Amino acid sequence: MSESLTYTPPAIWQWNKENGGQFASINRPIAGATHDKELPVGKHPLQLYSLGTPNGVKVTVMLEELLALGHSGAEYDAWLIRIGDGDQFGSGFVGINPNSKIPALQDRTDPANPVRVFESGAILMYLAEKFGAFLPKDGAARAECLSWLFWQMGSAPFVGGGFGHFYAYAPVKIEYAIDRYAMEAKRQLDVLNQRLAVTEYVAGDAYTVADIAIWPWYGLLVKGQAYNAGEFLQVHEYTHVVRWAEQVAKRPAVQRGRKVNRVTGDLANQLRERHDASDFDTKTQDKIEAAASAPSASSTS
Repeated sequence: MSESLTYTPPAIWQWNKENGGQFASINRPIAGATHDKELPVGKHPLQLYSLGTPNGVKVTVMLEELLALGHSGAEYDAWLIRIGDGDQFGSGFVGINPNSKIPALQDRTDPANPVRVFESGAILMYLAEKFGAFLPKDGAARAECLSWLFWQMGSAPFVGGGFGHFYAYAPVKIEYAIDRYAMEAKRQLDVLNQRLAVTEYVAGDAYTVADIAIWPWYGLLVKGQAYNAGEFLQVHEYTHVVRWAEQVAKRPAVQRGRKVNRVTGDLANQLRERHDASDFDTKTQDKIEAAASAPSASSTS
């Protein structure tokens, strides 16, 4: 291994605001709000404040799956939080999630007693228990499902904050860091591959919150849709994960959920805010931009 950069840590770490690469403007060593900004509140029982990253997609997929089962109480407004602009540091958002990370959920089923829920895994558990869906009730099956749910919560930071950061986003390429986290990402893919060689879904025969949590991270990674790293990680080798990823991706609720709060990629797959089921047909970004660019009636008369 060759190392072109050397670094000797000082006795006391100091915050260099310019040394953060692509995310320098939003990464900081302190918590709390930086500005006053109340959050909007829509008409539905559930208010989601999020962005279409893997952690955000977990929750929108879960909500769409619940609605597909007929749970009208899972109707939701999805408000866009632009983390690059620092929306997560507004006072209203910090009031729901003091950790200033998306997604954040407020359950206003009882408007007089709203419930805040933050951390994507906690939101999935909260919704699964609230509606009695996608989380087994039986002791052994429930334990297996929760084990895989929390496996994802503990493992994905090594993929995103570790491999993804150093491979795709860091201002310099550091061989040691990329090698370290590439090895861990591949190890995790192998864990999943061995599991999915013997089960249809991650927690067993049934589709659960474990699949909903894991797919946005590892399903997209194994399809070469994350960090432009498919060839580098040789993701095609994990054939059982590929089979599962393609199976989950065919679910209509997954296809809808992946569009919500999305701001990158094909405009037809970006529903930046979702306030009604009909928005998928009428308010994707391609339709919004086409309507905005169309000549008005007065200009053509």
